[in-house]
Amino acid sequence: MSRSYKTTGINLKGMPMGESDRLLTILTIEHGLIRAIAPGARKHKSRLGGRSGQFVINNLLVVQGKKLDKVIQAETVQSFPKLAGDLTRLTASQYLAELVLSQALSGQPQETLFTLFVEHLTRLEQAPAGGVLASLCQGIFHLLALAGVAPEVRQCCVSQEAIAPDLTGHWQVGFSAAAGGVVKVDLLDQIPKASRIRGPRTAPGRYPVRGAQLGSETTLISAVELVLLQRLGSPELISSQPQADALSDAQSTSPLWQQIERLLRHYAQHHFDRPIRSASLIDTCFALPVPAD
Repeated sequence: MSRSYKTTGINLKGMPMGESDRLLTILTIEHGLIRAIAPGARKHKSRLGGRSGQFVINNLLVVQGKKLDKVIQAETVQSFPKLAGDLTRLTASQYLAELVLSQALSGQPQETLFTLFVEHLTRLEQAPAGGVLASLCQGIFHLLALAGVAPEVRQCCVSQEAIAPDLTGHWQVGFSAAAGGVVKVDLLDQIPKASRIRGPRTAPGRYPVRGAQLGSETTLISAVELVLLQRLGSPELISSQPQADALSDAQSTSPLWQQIERLLRHYAQHHFDRPIRSASLIDTCFALPVPAD
């Protein structure tokens, strides 16, 4: 006898199955991650068609199967139409969805992860065009924090001493995925040998490598970059926080946020041990001029 259950879930991804069905990966509040068939969802007049779209939140009635569950009813609670209409917002949302998939569990409640993900989709949808990348970075940081692997950005991972960035000069500090966050420059030789130490930038996005055959998880970051990393842990949107004079111009620049995103990307890939496929589009999206609202 088939067993059914009710749950609230958000569609993380979908793929065609058979002639007219769609296979959905859904993050639910009560049951965690599930994979379920939406029968006939690809038919023109299917009631499940729009409800099976990416990032649609539904109240669901699901029948349990031996291998895959089946969605038999879906009532939409919330959707994010602005995400689908903007490539940068959509790509950023898919990026966060990959991080959610990296940490979501099946067979147990995932309310906190569900709530956090929906909150950051809302922020991405509502962010001004120039604030999408900053919102993405904060979403990445918060998801890493929920997984218990957020980078340490307030004290040295080697000495455990507090680090206060100096915005008045050419101050720098190491950032190491292997070590778990920031490391004082004079202590970089104490992090795992597999890490690569990169020196000051010689051109945008390029670094001279110090030493031979060193790994790729360590780089030097500026005081402004560290300040922004430290602010990402705040629950408030970073764009709503007061800005120091030294940050007022730098904080709004896309190249700076591109660097922050790359740091967090490599860090997340290191700790989840899997690539973020959507990240390849991020470089393309944010290399294009940002349209005005």
